[in-house]
Amino acid sequence: MISTHRGVAPKPLILATVTRPNRSELTLAAICLVLAASMPSGSAGVFGLRRDAITIGPASSASARSSSPQFNTKEIPLPGANGLVTLDYFAWDRSTRRLWVPAGNMAGVDVIDGKTDEVTRITGFQTAKVELRGKPVILGPTSVTIGRGVVYVGNRAGSSICAIDASTLKLGDCIRIASPSEGLAAAPDGIVYVAPTRELWVTRGAPPLGIASPDQSITILDASVPSKLKPKTKFSLGGSAEGYAVDERRGLFYTNLEESGQTIAIDVRSHEIVSRWRSGCDEPRGLALDKARGFLFVACSDRVVSLDVAHGGQVVGSIATGDGLDNIDYAETKRTLYAAASKAATLTIARVDDHGSLSRLGLVPTATGARGVVAGGTETAYVADPVHGRILKITPR
Repeated sequence: MISTHRGVAPKPLILATVTRPNRSELTLAAICLVLAASMPSGSAGVFGLRRDAITIGPASSASARSSSPQFNTKEIPLPGANGLVTLDYFAWDRSTRRLWVPAGNMAGVDVIDGKTDEVTRITGFQTAKVELRGKPVILGPTSVTIGRGVVYVGNRAGSSICAIDASTLKLGDCIRIASPSEGLAAAPDGIVYVAPTRELWVTRGAPPLGIASPDQSITILDASVPSKLKPKTKFSLGGSAEGYAVDERRGLFYTNLEESGQTIAIDVRSHEIVSRWRSGCDEPRGLALDKARGFLFVACSDRVVSLDVAHGGQVVGSIATGDGLDNIDYAETKRTLYAAASKAATLTIARVDDHGSLSRLGLVPTATGARGVVAGGTETAYVADPVHGRILKITPR
């Protein structure tokens, strides 16, 4: 079932103080939805709809415990965080130099200015309380992708995707891709804007929690009018998609199949699977891409593998990162790969040479549970730290 409803534009409100996370609540509970079933009961309440945008001032610097002294680490606390904040996907908008961070159990999306570190919260998103593995979990907005002048946010609570003006932060139309009664299996997982076809590709379910897509397919929405998503089509994958990367140059969409452990390439126009590769990962997770040189980076649980997809997809490099990888990212202009390991509590920063080999530039301590990384501007990396309700900003000294 697909229906549409209209959001309400947020109004800025300036706050004078920021609430720091309560250390007594930081118990290595679950991180984001992927580990949310381990979240201790009572650590998050039921959040209703809120219609304001909240802006807080720049965060103070945190001391870096880096074994690579050439990097600084700065804490950016999310507004109202007092313990765990469910963080999953987040994205950097190069045109506005902003980081977009869906904060699921806070019923909002936090937008961080890349220059000032000021945080603005967009609210008005639906949340829902569900039970996973016998634990109560608050669901809300969890996924995000950058489109043409808009930012799309996926919400597991209402099985919906909303369009937000990238400049004004005005919440616009939302489209429902399934009925909430169909549960997490039908709700959006990853969402990604595919520029060559002006489409939004949507994967469903929560594979790391063992919740497979109901039909093992990708749903495609028409984004030719950026603020007005429309249902278009879907096609079968024969597996649950995990991780993604778009190759505009070659017209390909890359993803992993959870059940088979394969990494595949899909033609964005014909929707045919044109290549299948084995990276050696038992459970491949996030993906990142060097578009110019044709290297696809596949996150395993404790290492990143480099595939030369421009020449048959052979394995050409690998680097150990420590355990607990999820989504990884790549700064193409600097030929730099970022991989955050949640169990090892480190960020690996690696250089990629012309043969696809990876060599370590730095190993930066983060925090246990910090997972997922996004490359920002000027050699900046952002790491999500859900247990402490913050983003870690890592920059060269």
